[in-house]
Amino acid sequence: MAIKKIAVLTTGGDAPGMNAAIRAVVRTAIDTKVEVMGVFRGWWGLINEELKPLSHRSVSGIINQGGTILKTQRCPEFRTKEGMDRAAATLKKYNIEGIIVIGGNGSFAGAHEFYKQYGVACVGIPASIDNDINGFDTTIGVDTAINTALTAIDNIRDTATSMERIFVVEVMGRESGYIALQVALAGGCEDVIIPEKKFDCQQMCHRIVEGSIRGKASWIIVVAEGAGRAEEVSRKITEITTLETRAVVLGHIQRGGRPTAFSRDMALRLGYEATNLLLEGQCGKAVGLNNGKIISIDLEEAIKKKIWEVDSIYNLIRKLT
Repeated sequence: MAIKKIAVLTTGGDAPGMNAAIRAVVRTAIDTKVEVMGVFRGWWGLINEELKPLSHRSVSGIINQGGTILKTQRCPEFRTKEGMDRAAATLKKYNIEGIIVIGGNGSFAGAHEFYKQYGVACVGIPASIDNDINGFDTTIGVDTAINTALTAIDNIRDTATSMERIFVVEVMGRESGYIALQVALAGGCEDVIIPEKKFDCQQMCHRIVEGSIRGKASWIIVVAEGAGRAEEVSRKITEITTLETRAVVLGHIQRGGRPTAFSRDMALRLGYEATNLLLEGQCGKAVGLNNGKIISIDLEEAIKKKIWEVDSIYNLIRKLT
């Protein structure tokens, strides 16, 4: 039996390109005469019946906007049986036969449990600046977040050189150093601190002092938030080396802003493929890029811890210092 109505929602942290994915989902579904309901504030909205129909015009002019027009928030209640019961009841009440979930690892974990426990037809689209979805090369929003952070670091480099100072720049990444590594390499930064590698402040300070003796006047260290705090690292460097050090926390500016061409293109392609997958009855899946090609994998596989090559980039940053 053909699906007649689906819903789309964004959950977890926002990522640039989510709106492009929403646009692709809505217009692909409407093109095949399928109704689309937008769920506001993620799983919370599904539990509390915060939904409204989305039309072709509803998603007009959003392709270049960061964030998500559907809003997003954390929802601990969805992790409970009562919460999932209410979410399932909402789907039944509105005659929704399938959902598309746009989000990161935590969002996919919730979708997988919903599918497994309640048989809800769902497909996931990976959107997270942490690039934390297993089985895929990258996620929607990563490219934009990296370029946003890189622009900031390029600006900091001007001041670091002019004032002959050390800067410690904190970027996002609670459990992953992906953004930190990419930005540190592209920004020509002298060191990087990430959760995946043991950090020795004494050794780093020794390298800084050696560089200073050689005449190196500035130094930029990138730290992923999950590996340390810029203020603390900055203070320790000054204590050990006596050299003037400044801390900069980029924070949530990395989440916002206009998505890059790559983030938009990826979001549109994945939105299209995810919708077709759902309408074909292939459920409990996630779609994403692998070796440049769009593939689908089971949500169960997608929520496994992602293992990626850290050492090659980490060592290259050191060698190019």
